Amino acid sequence: MIVDLRSDTFTKPTPAMRKAMASAEVGDDIFNEDPTINRLQDETAAMLGKEAGLFVPSGHMGNQAAIYAHTQRGQEVIVDENAHLFYYESGAPALLSGVQLRTLPGRGGIMSAAQIEAAIRPDNIHFPPTSLICIENTLNRGGGRIYPLAEIKAIRTLADSHGVKMHLDGARLWNAAVASGIPLAEWAAPFDSVSLCFSKGLGAPVGSIIVGDHVFIEKAHRARKIFGGGMRQSGIIGAGALYAIRHHMDRLSEDHVRARRLAEAVDKIDGISVDMNSVETNIIIMSVTRDDMSAEDMSLQLEKRGVLMFALGPKMLRAVTHLDVDDEGIDKAIAVFREI
Repeated sequence: MIVDLRSDTFTKPTPAMRKAMASAEVGDDIFNEDPTINRLQDETAAMLGKEAGLFVPSGHMGNQAAIYAHTQRGQEVIVDENAHLFYYESGAPALLSGVQLRTLPGRGGIMSAAQIEAAIRPDNIHFPPTSLICIENTLNRGGGRIYPLAEIKAIRTLADSHGVKMHLDGARLWNAAVASGIPLAEWAAPFDSVSLCFSKGLGAPVGSIIVGDHVFIEKAHRARKIFGGGMRQSGIIGAGALYAIRHHMDRLSEDHVRARRLAEAVDKIDGISVDMNSVETNIIIMSVTRDDMSAEDMSLQLEKRGVLMFALGPKMLRAVTHLDVDDEGIDKAIAVFREI
């Protein structure tokens, strides 16, 4: 048995999801005529308390379309130094939107309102104008931490006082909502736009969405076209996403329980440690404390025994639980760590 804990993006569509995709009603989405995509966009926007949604091929495109819609060339965007859109999106903000990213050293990915206030540029011709603040929730490189809602609200108040927009990279916002018990719409309310992924914990094979008001979505729609993200009968993949939001959201709590169990067991093993305060959802960041072993070494040892994880740094491993890892898989992963 292979236990794949590299990412929740490695999930396979369930038989019921495949059936929904095979029977999807479709049309040409370029002309807004795909009924499945239209339902997906409307249902997701309603869940988030926003006016409209736009289906996109990836979370990367969702974030970049939002940046394009909110900014003008030569402006500056504030993000955490470990944010996905800075760390993993190939320099796209500069390439696609002509904006500069100003990175801040947040606490596990969490920037404070005070940090951001100090980083907002004064009105001076020598500086790029601050136009957008981007926040990630949950925090990928922060070990799946949930961004405190009170801090988000404080940042919103600050943003309003400076006339700055806010975008939420909510790739795993579903996990934050389930773990916290706070509804998606409440998490989304402080933001002008939100991107969410269907292809992570929810288990759909492809796709993300961005939501916001009608004016924003119209601009983002143009950005999607410019970036090559226009699709035709995309309801076939949209049906998987629609099935996911209707059937797979509540079960995310199972992933959170399994992540906690794995983290607690691994933290008791000599040679590796976990900051248990960071294990709030389905991501575990593990620190390899053995002097004679790197995270990459441990990753290779795990792989030889049928457990897959990514090394994120010289001494940092990441494990992500998801719907294709059951209790038996967690038991095997724990046993393999003990063996190593």
